[in-house]
Amino acid sequence: MQPRVVLVVGASSGIGAATCAVLASRGDTVVGVSRSAEALTRLSAAHPTVTTAVADVLDAGAMQRVVADVVAAHGRLDAVVHTAQVMAYGRFEDVPAAVFKRVVDTAVHGTAHLARAVLPQLRAQGSGTFVIVSSLLGQVATPSMGAYDVGKWGQLGLARVLRLEVRDDPGIHVCTVSPGAVDTPIYDQAGNYAGAGGYPPPPVVSAERVARKIVRLLEHPRRHVNVGPTNIPTELAFRYAPGLYERLVGPLVARFVFRGGPRSPDAGNVFSPTPAGESVRGRWSLLGRTRVRARTRHGEG
Repeated sequence: MQPRVVLVVGASSGIGAATCAVLASRGDTVVGVSRSAEALTRLSAAHPTVTTAVADVLDAGAMQRVVADVVAAHGRLDAVVHTAQVMAYGRFEDVPAAVFKRVVDTAVHGTAHLARAVLPQLRAQGSGTFVIVSSLLGQVATPSMGAYDVGKWGQLGLARVLRLEVRDDPGIHVCTVSPGAVDTPIYDQAGNYAGAGGYPPPPVVSAERVARKIVRLLEHPRRHVNVGPTNIPTELAFRYAPGLYERLVGPLVARFVFRGGPRSPDAGNVFSPTPAGESVRGRWSLLGRTRVRARTRHGEG
C-alpha cells in the first residue's frame, strides 16, 4: 500500500493513540489532533513522524482550520479517523444537565463539526475514507450510562445519514466501528455520579486490536465493523428479546461495571483533559479486572 495522509482526531489516548502508532509504523503521514497539548507532546516523542495539532471537536472553526492545514501541508487528505469522546456514569437524574449535554454534544456535534470540515475536501478530491469510532452502546441501552448511550446513538445515526449522502461519490467511504469494552483509560477518566468506580465489562479487548481494524478499513472500506466477541449477541438480545434483555442488563451492569470503590461525584475529563491519565492502554485485563499499569504511555508496554 502507498503511504496515506491520515488525520486522527482524539489522538491523545486509547484507540486514537493506538491508531496513530499503527499508521506511523507502516509509513503513513499522520496528523494527530486532541484538546490535550501535553498528551500530544508525548505522542510525538514516542512517534517522531506523527505531527500534532491542539483542537477540540466542539470548536467548529478549529476543525475547519485543522483540515485546511493538513491539505495545505500535504496536498491531500486520504483518510480521517474520529475517536474523540468523553463519558459519564450515573442515572439520568443524577448526572448534571451540563455534563449530560457535554457528553452528547461531543459525540453528535463534535462528529458533525468534523464532517463539515472533511466531506467537502473528500468530494473535491473524489476520494477518501471517513472512519467514525462509535460503540456497542450506540446500538443498545444500558442503565447509568445514559449520556454516553444517547450520544453514541446520535452519532451512529449521523454516520448512517452521511453514508447515504455520499453514495453518489463511489470513491468516498463513511465507515463506522463499534467496539465493546476496550482497555483504555476512559473508565477512570469518565465523569462519575454513580457512587462507585466504573470498570469495563468483560471480555476486554486491546486498543491496538481496534486500531488494526480501523487501519484495515482504510485499505478495504466496509460500512460497519464490530470489535468484541459479545457485541452481536448483545445486539440480538436487545432487538429480539427486549424483555429478557431489560430484566438482565441492570443486574449485569451492577455486577460487572460498578465494581470500584466508593466514588464522590465529579466531572472527570468531560470539560477539560486530564493529561496525567491519558495513555494508549488502561489498567484492565481481558476479564475486566485491574492489573498493574506499567509502561502504558504512547507506544510503550
